[in-house]
Amino acid sequence: MRIGIDLGGTKIEAIALAGDGRELARLRVPTPIGDYVATVAAVVDLVVAIEERTQSTGPVGVGIPGTLSPASGLVKNANSTALIGQPFDRDLEAELGRPPRLANDANCFAVSEAVDGAGRDADVVFGVILGTGVGGGLVVNGSPLTGRNAIAGEWGHNPLPWPADDERPGPLCYCAKRGCIETFLSGPGLVRDYEANGGEGGLAATDVAARAEAGEPKAGAAIERYEKRLARALASVINVVDPDVIVLGGGLSNIERLYETVPRLWRDWVFSDRVETTLRKNQHGDSSGVRGAAWLWPSDSDVTDQ
Repeated sequence: MRIGIDLGGTKIEAIALAGDGRELARLRVPTPIGDYVATVAAVVDLVVAIEERTQSTGPVGVGIPGTLSPASGLVKNANSTALIGQPFDRDLEAELGRPPRLANDANCFAVSEAVDGAGRDADVVFGVILGTGVGGGLVVNGSPLTGRNAIAGEWGHNPLPWPADDERPGPLCYCAKRGCIETFLSGPGLVRDYEANGGEGGLAATDVAARAEAGEPKAGAAIERYEKRLARALASVINVVDPDVIVLGGGLSNIERLYETVPRLWRDWVFSDRVETTLRKNQHGDSSGVRGAAWLWPSDSDVTDQ
């Protein structure tokens, strides 16, 4: 059995998976906002509860909205700011009595889809989260590629490639730079673009997509711009990584037209005579993060399968 924990901004979810990927148990609790000690305790309590429910123990993988700094061993780049600067893995190990494996939540998404999801037949999978932010994770032969600086896959904070004149210098990003991919391809980025081009204010990104589907011209134009930007951004990934499969997750992955339009568009930007990379929708949906955390422990680990 493997245990996965998905530490989100509003909820913490735990899952137990058998060796064949069957779900044995699932629990969730609210995230203690701004309270690091309570967050550690909540994760530990979930692990205990999962093991009581399954009457079994197993290794623990945790997906976090940030990453561990190789330099300091402390959490960095976390949206859940209470984690920043904390030795989260060491504190969990002290409480659990065993070492957990931690990974960025986007890496967990990519692992889940690579192991038994939309990319299960591929050697190299790039997983993309298009939601409130824009994240990415790279998986090679079932294992996440973390990188020397623990930032592999952070394509959302590269500049939008091949920008048009009206895309320069680009919106200000929370990272203090302008024109990051995230500022264009996140849900708020789509809404901002829609409103800036005469669309109604106060809508969510899903509303803009629905209006485009219903034939509203301004929403349709916003989605067309979004598709072209996504195609350029993913073309730059293909040019560097050349993955077999790119899997989309997050709320904007539900825009079905992306899977036909974007691969057609990215051919203009990929440095190849043919593009064999496929673009697929995630298979596990909101469960990808917690499943991927469990799969951080490979099949040859010392686990007891049920």
